[in-house]
Amino acid sequence: MLDITFKTDKNNKPYLETGITGKALLTIPQLNKGTAFTEEERDTFGLRGKLPNRVETLDDQVARAYLQYKSFDMQLNRNFYLNHLLDTNQVLFHRLVKDHVQEMLPTIYTPIVGNAVRAFNKRFMHPRGLYISYEDRNQIKKILNNRSHPIINLIVVSDGEGVLGIGDQGVGAMAIPVAKLMVYTAIGGINPIRTLPILLDAGTNNEELLNDPLYLGWRHPRLSGNEYAEFIEKFIEAVQATFPQVFLHWEDFGRTNAYRNLIKYREITCSFNDDIQGTGCVALAAILAALKITRSTLPEQRIAVFGAGTAGMGITDTLFRALSQNGLSEKEARNPFWLIDRNGLLTEYSEEVTSAQQPYLRKKEEIASWKIKNPQQISLLEVIENVKPTILIGASAQSHAFDQTIVKAMAKHVEKPIIFPLSNPTDRSEAEPADLHRWSHGKALIATGSPFEDIIFDNQIFPVNQCNNYLAFPGIGLGAIAVKANRVSDNMLWSASQALSRYANESTHRLLPSIAQAQEASRQVAIAVAKTAIEEGLAKFSLDQVETLVDQQIWEPHYLPYRKR
Repeated sequence: MLDITFKTDKNNKPYLETGITGKALLTIPQLNKGTAFTEEERDTFGLRGKLPNRVETLDDQVARAYLQYKSFDMQLNRNFYLNHLLDTNQVLFHRLVKDHVQEMLPTIYTPIVGNAVRAFNKRFMHPRGLYISYEDRNQIKKILNNRSHPIINLIVVSDGEGVLGIGDQGVGAMAIPVAKLMVYTAIGGINPIRTLPILLDAGTNNEELLNDPLYLGWRHPRLSGNEYAEFIEKFIEAVQATFPQVFLHWEDFGRTNAYRNLIKYREITCSFNDDIQGTGCVALAAILAALKITRSTLPEQRIAVFGAGTAGMGITDTLFRALSQNGLSEKEARNPFWLIDRNGLLTEYSEEVTSAQQPYLRKKEEIASWKIKNPQQISLLEVIENVKPTILIGASAQSHAFDQTIVKAMAKHVEKPIIFPLSNPTDRSEAEPADLHRWSHGKALIATGSPFEDIIFDNQIFPVNQCNNYLAFPGIGLGAIAVKANRVSDNMLWSASQALSRYANESTHRLLPSIAQAQEASRQVAIAVAKTAIEEGLAKFSLDQVETLVDQQIWEPHYLPYRKR
């Protein structure tokens, strides 16, 4: 661990104490201030002559870093630059991103991070976080103790099986937890020194990676069954022993394991699966906002979900729980959903159905009177023509699946169809929002998973709602950490959705906060989540403490004075 201690002086001013000096101090990104080391610090820590003469402010450094960032034309190269900056000077990186969050969020996160994952093994230069391979399964506690900082509030962990619609990426998926933690800090204000990205290397079934001489991971077919389950169990046991109050964020696990891990461990850890719960939370928020505009209620909806994988089922389950909170029975709350997977509508005819999909299968008699080509493979268009859904959600990663025929069929039966192509990255989106707007003659209420330009229609500007998880997970984590919640409940997620839905604006079809509003929205989500945790007995603070506790957790990127140990 780093030789550092955070202290306060007699005037209650914070400072950092360390015994690290000289070149070493300049090579540790958590400590490096570069040209901002003061004259006194340069003498005290053996830096005299190791830096140019001028002492700069953080503002000076940000201005230079932004010029360097803009000098790269390609977004992927800008991503590489920002990651290099994070490896060099952590405070400068976070201040730069905070000052330009609207411009840089798509570069550090979706959609560009998917390309960074693919390039990981060829571009690898600097290790970040912890790598735990199956071969090290009996040394997990030792590995966790090799972290850089003793206090960890937040872990983002992935096994790399189900990355961003691009599938099994093995060890290269480490770029995802790193990017998620960037967003936790940029949007939620989580102190980066108290975060930890972890990659569980359970092998890979990606033949291209296994045959790549530059692949950095464990060259072994991906674990499954008991071996995989025991690996995860050992990891959880080590985390609980080392970080008993940590917020554990599961990220980009394969469909089956994502559900299994969440269900098995959510009652014994403060854990959260962003692909399932975060996706569902933001989608629910956008739908609640859309229903304010259509002046209808959730129980009145007919919902088609195109893509019944991890994200699609996460959205479906979240909406099911929301319907249950409206007083519907389990049967009534499942009835609005029509799930379409790669083999068509999920029915009692369907094969290879997952346990998550099973409760939503449609009965044979429900489709007996339909005019369809093949009852074994009922298409999305056939579902729309027969069900006349009011809401269409895309989580399929099938580019342009919502074509003109689909959209016109939706708009034919519904005054204001709610259409959400949520797959990312951008080239996997089921539709482009401008097309949806044009094909529906401006009637559709739209949200997308990836960023798109605003729509200009009939001389009006309509902002495109990005229904992206960055609107939810930073605030959920911040709220849980602030009150030391011992788990994440469904009601905490419901509160997060309600907080986000308050940003609806009927005149512009605004359903969700913009990137510019994301930091304030994250604070509101955190407050709502924290209050619900207290009300449910999952945290021991009082309600009147919540705003103070949340604000105390929000970190601002700035340099502390240094003193030598």
